[in-house]
Amino acid sequence: MRPRRIGMRTAIAAAALGLAAASTSADEPPDAAKVFRDDFERDAPTGWSFTDPAAWRIAETKDGDRVLELFGASKYEPKVRSPLNIALIDGEEFGGFELRVKVRSTVKDYGHRDLCLIFGHVDPSHYYYVHLAKAADPHAHSVFLVNGEPRVSIAETRTQGVDWTDGWHEVRLVREPDSGLVEVYFDDLEKPIMTARDRTFSKGRIGLGSFDDKGMFDDLTIKPR
Repeated sequence: MRPRRIGMRTAIAAAALGLAAASTSADEPPDAAKVFRDDFERDAPTGWSFTDPAAWRIAETKDGDRVLELFGASKYEPKVRSPLNIALIDGEEFGGFELRVKVRSTVKDYGHRDLCLIFGHVDPSHYYYVHLAKAADPHAHSVFLVNGEPRVSIAETRTQGVDWTDGWHEVRLVREPDSGLVEVYFDDLEKPIMTARDRTFSKGRIGLGSFDDKGMFDDLTIKPR
C-alpha cells in the first residue's frame, strides 16, 4: 500500500471534505465521478462520524502509509445488541454498490476475533453488517440484520470463518438492493465466503468497525451498481 499521487481536483476535495475523491478522465465512464474513495492520507479522520470519536484516529504504518485505526474500546451502548465500534461515511447514502477495502486485525487470535462492514445504515437500530470472525457460530461470522431488535443472522451460505493473521487482508462486499443480494469476499475476491438475500433496507450509509475488537482500514473504494 504505497501512497498515491493525487491531482488538483482530488487535493481540493480532500482538503474540503477530508476524503480522497475520485478524479475522472476522458477514458472513464460518466459514473466514474460517483466512485467514493478514501485512502486516509491526512492528519485527522475527517469526513466520518463515530460511535465514539475517542476510539479512532489516523495512524501511520511502518511503511509511512496512513490508515484509519480503531485503537480503543468505544464508550457506546446501542439500544439493541449490535456492534459497538462504528465509523460511518458522512453525507453519503448508497443503494447498490461494490465495496473494496483493506483490513487488518490488531488483537490476539481468538474465536470471535472480528472486524465489521456496515451498510444500509438508516439509524443506530436499523442497518446491516458483515461480521468477519475467526470462527462461525450463531453470533459470529455472518451477515446480520439489525431491525429494531438484537441482530439476527440472515446469511444463506457462509464458511467456517476467516484466517485472520496480523497482516493486511482485502475484502469485497457486493450489494444489490432490488434482489436483496449480499456477497462477501475475503482475500479470494472471486469466490464469496458469505451470501444473503434481504430487502429490508434499500439504501443507507456505509461504515467500518468491529463488534468489540481493534483494527485498521485502508484504501476504501465504493462503486455504484
